Amino acid sequence: MLPTVTELVAQYLRASGYTETLATFIHEAGLPADTGNGNNTVTIEKILQEKQTFDLTLNFEKLGVDDKERRWQTIAPSDPTVMDSIPRSNLLSVAQLDLTLPSNPNLHTYFAATTADRCLHLIDPSSPPSSAVQSYSTFQDSPILDVAGFRNRYLLVASMSGSLLLFDTKTEQVLDQRKDHGKYVVKLATWITDTSILVATAGWDANVFLYRLSTDISETPRLGKPIATMSLPTVPETLLFIRAPETARPILLLTRRDSTFLHYYAVPSSGSDESDLTPLGKQNLAPHSNAWVAFTPSDVQVSPVDASVVAVATSSTPHMKLLVVKLLLSPEKVASLDGYQIPDSGPITQASQARADLLLQNREEAAILVNVSTMAPQTAYSTPRLVWRPDGSGIYVSSDDGIVRGFEAHTGKLVATLEAHEPGSKIRCLCAGKVKLDLVDNREILLTGGFDQKLVLWKTA
Repeated sequence: MLPTVTELVAQYLRASGYTETLATFIHEAGLPADTGNGNNTVTIEKILQEKQTFDLTLNFEKLGVDDKERRWQTIAPSDPTVMDSIPRSNLLSVAQLDLTLPSNPNLHTYFAATTADRCLHLIDPSSPPSSAVQSYSTFQDSPILDVAGFRNRYLLVASMSGSLLLFDTKTEQVLDQRKDHGKYVVKLATWITDTSILVATAGWDANVFLYRLSTDISETPRLGKPIATMSLPTVPETLLFIRAPETARPILLLTRRDSTFLHYYAVPSSGSDESDLTPLGKQNLAPHSNAWVAFTPSDVQVSPVDASVVAVATSSTPHMKLLVVKLLLSPEKVASLDGYQIPDSGPITQASQARADLLLQNREEAAILVNVSTMAPQTAYSTPRLVWRPDGSGIYVSSDDGIVRGFEAHTGKLVATLEAHEPGSKIRCLCAGKVKLDLVDNREILLTGGFDQKLVLWKTA
C-alpha cells in the first residue's frame, strides 16, 4: 500500500534530519509521533524520478524526441533545370524507368514523359544536357495518361481513347493492344511475381480490368483477355497493388469519386476460375465527418520505407489536404474492416451496433497519422498528385499555382517551396527517385511537369 502524502513528508523530514521542522509538522497536522518512521521503499525522490520518466515517455509519444531519422532530410532537390529537349506541349505523366533500347542494349535509367500531342519521350538524365534519346508518336491514337514498365524492356501505355498497349522498347514493336475500356484509362498498376505479372487498369467508364501476363522469359508477353472485371458506381480515381501482411499476397487498393473510403479487393489466384475482384473491406478517411462526401482520395502512394503506410492527396477545395495513413488491413481478419465486433456483447441491438460503429470510427481516426492542409490551390477539375521522397522522409504535392510543395512525412510540416513553373500554372505530374546525374551516382531528383509545357528536373545542389 502506498504511503499518504503526510507520511511521505514526515519520512523525508525524518531522513533529512530536520527534527524541529518534523516536530512542528506532526503537531500541526495532528499525526502520531512515529509517523514516517517505517521502512517504506517509496520516497519523494523515487516519485519525482517516476514523474520525469513519464514526462520523457510522453514526449517520445507526442513529438518523437531525438527521432532524427524520420525528419525531412535537408539535402533535398532544390536546383531546377528546365528540360527543353522535347517539343513544347502540356505534360500528362512522368516516370522513371530502367530500359534497354536499340541504341543502347545495356540497361539504363530513363525519364519517360508523355505529352498532350500523343508523344512518349524517353530522356537520358546522365547525358548533359538531358536529351530525348527516343520519341514515340505513332503507336497511340490519343494522348497517353499513364505508363508502366516491366522486365526492363516492355512498356504498358494507357491512353485517353481507352486503349492499353504493350510495347517492346528493345525491338520497337507493338506486341499487343486491348481496348476494353470505353474511355480514359487514367491509372495503371502492376504486380510482379515469380509466375506472372498482374496489370490493373482503371478507366473513366467506371470499370476496372485485371490482366495476367506470363513471366516466362522465353515467351513474348501478351495482354490477352482480362481475367477479372469490376464495374463501379462512380469513376475510379486511382488504384495500386499493396502487399497483404504476413501472406505477402497482392491486394488491390482502389479509390473512387464521391467516396472517402480506401477499398480493398482480393485478386484471383493463378489457375482459378474467378472472374471478379472480391471485396475485402474498406477504410474511411473521414470517419467522423458529417458531410455526405468530404473529399475524394485522388492519389495514393505507398511509403518507400513502410509498406503499411500510404500518403493520400485529396480533392478538397480550395486547397488540397494531405493525409498520411496507416492501412488497416489484416489478412487473417480482413472482414473486420467493415465492422468492429464487441467481444461478449450478446445479442446485436441498436446500442451495441452504435458502440461497434464508434469503435470502428475511432480506429480509423487513429490510423490517420498526418492530416494537414497543404495550401496548394485546386478546383473541382484539378488532378491532385503526390510523390514520396526515396528515403520516405518527405512528400511532394502538386498544385494549380505552379508551386511544388514539400512536406515532412512525420509531422506534416511545410519544409520546401519549389518555384520554376509559370506562376498560376497547373502542375500535372510528379516523379521522384535517384539516378546517376552529373557523374554522381544515386543523386536524388524530382521531376515535375505541368500545363505550362515545362518539364523541370530538380536536383540537389
